[in-house]
Amino acid sequence: MIQSIRVQLLPNNKQRTKLFQFAGAARYAYNWALDKQMDNFREGRKIQTDSELRKAFTILRHSEENKWLLNVSNNVTKQAIKDLCIAYKNFFCKQKQPGYIKYSSKKVTHYTRIGKSLTVYDMNGHPKFRSKKNGDFRFYQDNVKIQFTGTHVKLESLAGSRRKNRQRLNWIRLAERNRIPVRAKYTNPRIAFDGERWWLSVGIQISRTLKPLRRLSFVCKKQQPARSEGIGIDLGIKDLAVLSDATKVGNINKTRAIRKLKKKRRRLQRQVSQKYQMNKKGDSYCKTSNLIKNEKQLLRINHRLANIRYNHVHQATTSIIKRKPSFVCLEDLNVRGMMKNRYLSEKIQEQNLYEFRRQIEYKAHWAKIPVVIADRWYSSSKTCVICGHVKKELNLLERTYICPVCGNIIDRDFQAALNLKRYGEAEQVKLANY
Repeated sequence: MIQSIRVQLLPNNKQRTKLFQFAGAARYAYNWALDKQMDNFREGRKIQTDSELRKAFTILRHSEENKWLLNVSNNVTKQAIKDLCIAYKNFFCKQKQPGYIKYSSKKVTHYTRIGKSLTVYDMNGHPKFRSKKNGDFRFYQDNVKIQFTGTHVKLESLAGSRRKNRQRLNWIRLAERNRIPVRAKYTNPRIAFDGERWWLSVGIQISRTLKPLRRLSFVCKKQQPARSEGIGIDLGIKDLAVLSDATKVGNINKTRAIRKLKKKRRRLQRQVSQKYQMNKKGDSYCKTSNLIKNEKQLLRINHRLANIRYNHVHQATTSIIKRKPSFVCLEDLNVRGMMKNRYLSEKIQEQNLYEFRRQIEYKAHWAKIPVVIADRWYSSSKTCVICGHVKKELNLLERTYICPVCGNIIDRDFQAALNLKRYGEAEQVKLANY
């Protein structure tokens, strides 16, 4: 099993400069390889393999125009080219899927309006060029040469010299002590910049064996740890989650802290927009120091909002798994379809519904708790929990379910959680009989 860990880096000014240089080299290699593959694809030639592109890039790397690439580790540019080849493989796999649409209707309408023709680059799923303007600063480190201590991480070829007094540049301080084990097998170390801070993400191989996610193993009762009843979870907008034991996980976006941050963000967005209009010179914009300062403040607020929501989901999912239920049943929500509702799209996006499901699945996997995903068309809210009558029409404004057959009056979200619990129990019985 591989567990991923993400830690913040605390580089000094010299190290920060080298990190940007490494990220620029990775972006340059990726865009160079993409340009080559686009020419091959456009002219009907065979797509070049990963090894062929890397051999050509090695020749380019030693040319006089690109001598600056010699100051960057070869593994950084190699992996960038490999990432591009993987992206192209995924693009071809997506084309083979049933129902693939070559060009989206919005893109066709836009290009028709401006009088331009669609190219290979505009196809759905085609890899895109990495842009410095979009804040694309990320690169790979060799998983064998990377080293960790309790407080620092050593990156490959960061100092650019073998002298002892320069070797200190290779060691970057970590924001958290003893977060990453010193002696372990590391996989896919990546370093990225989010516009404010540098982050290191790495996978660590863990030796413990886990049971399959959606299967139940039936062993002797004496060997099984004590488990509580199963839990059905109904996700929503009013509350993040309603559990079948009547527990509610509140909506963090309704708290005072979030509302104050969103109000501050709206004001900053207006200031940034007004300053852009004031500094407009023809078709271009002139960025002043005050404008850059306001954009950094805006970025900091966005990160703060995302971290609060992410932490709330982590706390909610951890508290559910710590109860040690016999199973967890969730809905298979069509979040992409729900986002098409322009009145609720912002609220749905702020809830992080898919992130909640992802965390429940991997935390339950670690705790050896089976997860049952209900069918997408299972009418959990419309089915009466007492008599089983299915109400054909149930508007979002109707928060209380009133059964026309048995007269049952119950909160619709709590009823959905109870129905999901029954769905999970039925799936357990099927697996036991199977």
